[in-house]
Amino acid sequence: MDGFVELLCELIEDTGIGNEHVFTKKRYLELPGFFRPTKEWDLLVVADKRLLAAIELKSQVGPSFGNNFNNRTEEAMGSALDLWTAFREKAFSYAIRPWLGYVFLLEDCPQSRRPVKVREPHFAVFPEFQEASYAKRYELFCRKLVIEGHYHAASLLTSDKERGLLGAYQEPADDLGFGHFARSLRAHLGIYVK
Repeated sequence: MDGFVELLCELIEDTGIGNEHVFTKKRYLELPGFFRPTKEWDLLVVADKRLLAAIELKSQVGPSFGNNFNNRTEEAMGSALDLWTAFREKAFSYAIRPWLGYVFLLEDCPQSRRPVKVREPHFAVFPEFQEASYAKRYELFCRKLVIEGHYHAASLLTSDKERGLLGAYQEPADDLGFGHFARSLRAHLGIYVK
């Protein structure tokens, strides 16, 4: 995911925000939480003691798609809840909501594209999850993160092991494309440039 971090840094600097306000090194990525002391993000934009943006970048390569899917979804939802609750409690000392983004890269392989059965011992799952592959589940998840207001933008990318090493990737859903994600981030950061 380092290449995507570098690309995001370039996009942020193109808005006019200096690179001294963009943090990607481990010792500068902690933010206070509400339910836990701190959370380490993958990229932060902080200027004049204001949190402008926080971005999480995650990936998943098989074979254990089921367990990893549950862990990734719980982690992303929990991180957003923790940040927004800490924001409400004035942990970041500024009234304008920071921009929150989520980028997910999934291995494109037969196991990630295969329909997955769900167990329904007591109640029916939502129809969109019936026979949905893990790729489709991640698409639904990323979209719902944005629809429900947990993140301002999410991007879902897929790539196979061989071509991914060369930088090749696909965007399975237009509304979750990296371009849309980047435009949303740039628009938000543009309000801070004088």
